[in-house]
Amino acid sequence: MNEVLQLPVVQAAAPQVLCGTGLEAQLRWVHVTESTENIDLLLGRELILTTLRNVSDVRAFITALRNAGAVGVIIEELTGMALDVADLGIPVIALRNTTRFVSITEVIHQKLVAQQLEALQFSRRVHEIYTELSLTEANEAQIVTRTAQLLDAPVVLEDLRHHVLAESGAELESWIDRSKFVGFLEHTGRAGAENWLQTPVGAVRSRWGRLVIPEALEDDDRAALVLERAGQALTIARLSGRDQRELLYQARTSTLHELQAGHSYTPKEIAIRTQALGLAAAPYYVPVVISLAGSGTPTETQLADRALLDVLDQLADTLHLGILAGSLKPGYLGLILPLRARELVDWTLQGFTRRLAEQLRAPAAIGVGTEGTLAASIAGLEEAAHVAQIVPHLPTRAQPYYRFADLRLRGVLSAMGADPKMRTFALAELSGLLSPVDEPALELLELYLAHGGNKSALAKAGYLSRPTLYARLAKLETKLGVQLDSAESRASLQVALLWYRMHG
Repeated sequence: MNEVLQLPVVQAAAPQVLCGTGLEAQLRWVHVTESTENIDLLLGRELILTTLRNVSDVRAFITALRNAGAVGVIIEELTGMALDVADLGIPVIALRNTTRFVSITEVIHQKLVAQQLEALQFSRRVHEIYTELSLTEANEAQIVTRTAQLLDAPVVLEDLRHHVLAESGAELESWIDRSKFVGFLEHTGRAGAENWLQTPVGAVRSRWGRLVIPEALEDDDRAALVLERAGQALTIARLSGRDQRELLYQARTSTLHELQAGHSYTPKEIAIRTQALGLAAAPYYVPVVISLAGSGTPTETQLADRALLDVLDQLADTLHLGILAGSLKPGYLGLILPLRARELVDWTLQGFTRRLAEQLRAPAAIGVGTEGTLAASIAGLEEAAHVAQIVPHLPTRAQPYYRFADLRLRGVLSAMGADPKMRTFALAELSGLLSPVDEPALELLELYLAHGGNKSALAKAGYLSRPTLYARLAKLETKLGVQLDSAESRASLQVALLWYRMHG
């Protein structure tokens, strides 16, 4: 309305603002009406031109126009007429000089049509830009940069944990803390303490992030159009990228399984096949198995494995390592790391596992096999997987990764898990506590053995008085049928209990 007021054709009519409330409103069209009969035809955001010739109650007429969605009223020639409309909440402008309404409507319509045409052209240009970005398989960073250029404003792509995935021109100081106070919307709009304009990214039922403009804008409608189109392009890029990576991961997994199966491939054939899948040529390799296996459902385990493969690929890109990673079985991922020299094995593993731990929400069990040639490394994945399977059963997890030698007795017992003689021995040693299973007694035995048979230390650790502890230990001896003071008995029970906790 302010722009209408400044038009030469309006200024020539000596406009007088009778009510200035709402002059910042944006109008959509112009109508001429002389009575309340046509008010029902209004759609909203119209400017009304009138002479009031057929209007008896001016306040009621203008109020009805406001309620129908009109954004302003221009009245022609109010000679001798005083209107009390200053409190009606809608711009009311009186023209003190004679003018033709058609002159006003013509100018305004020309401007509105020009604006609509320009908006249509801009929309088509935006569509063409993002279509081209999708067809050329632009990545997330390229899409975000192009969006910032189009809007001449900073743009940030973040995930659901408020981590910045890509940005252009944004001030990122304390970003996560700031972003946490801006709630996620399922539509394009402004929200939160920062009042950021945002649009969700990802399929409707699987949102994985949002695009944000962290500052005020002159035209939210245009920015919303660009943001929504950018969000669609990002969704397509992620889906396309996932499809491509999924094929790559399947090929890597299939190759690892095939090479582990012992086919008579020559070292050269193994090198050709693995290097075609991205493994860097190197004099030595080290086999690694990473496990996130937990109590989740098969679907949850599969999704966790898939996410971990993404993390491994991103980490390898960051460290400039050409790795080969694939799924060995649900919950266990095999990884072949290239080594420039054998002496660098621990340095490489420590750097890789440290960076990996920073990317994961929960600690992973990491087993490492013996480094060597590519063929030997692939064969060593079985040993590394065995280690990764045992690591969660260790009393402490002080190391970032483990070799078989680090497991000691637990490693031996794990390897003997299917041995019927070992099973018979363990169940016989613990028979007094297993028919039925007496879990409190097993826990007491476990604590007693963990303290090396020291009753005083056990009493302090278990917050028990000595008489109570002695009574419970005597009952435990009776059930087991052995003397706990005997070093040989404690050794046998320690082996049996470790085996039972791992395989019982």
